[in-house]
Amino acid sequence: MEIFYSLLILAHFRSFEELEVYKEATLFCDAIWDMISNTSLQKDYKLKEQINGSSGSIMDNIAEGFGRGGNKEFIMFLGFARGSCSESKSQLLRVYNR
Repeated sequence: MEIFYSLLILAHFRSFEELEVYKEATLFCDAIWDMISNTSLQKDYKLKEQINGSSGSIMDNIAEGFGRGGNKEFIMFLGFARGSCSESKSQLLRVYNR
């Protein structure tokens, strides 16, 4: 099923910027940056860099997987993006708990 869905995505869209999941990842990344810029998180250099990197990695992996042009690669990079989502969530929980 995943491969079939991936085929539809690659055949239907001309660029990764058109993908709804990429648009959502961009909004998430922007929200993280806003949080970094407007809270005391900006003082926690290591955590700030980690969460900025992991949220950006979501977008980057979607784009790179789409750009590879192959279904297996796209699915693999979507998995990496999902992992970056989980990493960002863990970091957000750390921020919240602090």
